[in-house]
Amino acid sequence: MGRTDAIPSWLRRTGIELLGWTLIAVGLAALVLPGPGLLALAGGLVVLSLRDAWAKRLLVPIKAEALKIAEKEVRTWPRIVASALGGLAAIAAGILWGARPPMPDWWAFGDRWWLPGSWIVGSTLIVSGVVALALMVYSFRRFRRPRTSSHRRDTSP
Repeated sequence: MGRTDAIPSWLRRTGIELLGWTLIAVGLAALVLPGPGLLALAGGLVVLSLRDAWAKRLLVPIKAEALKIAEKEVRTWPRIVASALGGLAAIAAGILWGARPPMPDWWAFGDRWWLPGSWIVGSTLIVSGVVALALMVYSFRRFRRPRTSSHRRDTSP
């Protein structure tokens, strides 16, 4: 008896649909709000592709393009450093947003518009930064090949 046999098929089907469409809805919202919108959309398609052929077809070109971009982004050290700094900046912005320091004197829009959302927005920025760093590490480990030296040392005695 497999793991999926223990879950009734209607419950598994409903859970997949609910989780997939929820991730897509969250991804659409995160496209305009702070958060990993494209990643949530892709995650929703991955979940829906477990049951639906249309989602699997949509996922094929997305996966190919994402892997191509990931490989390109770890080719040079400046790109790697820029990606790491971007992820760390998102985490720092999330912490700053959540801590909500006092409104500066130069801010012209009033206290209501100074870092709205508090820890809700801050936590999505932190999660986005952590996801960015994790994806960068994954890309580095998967695609970064050590350079081979053109000068070989003779190790024979």
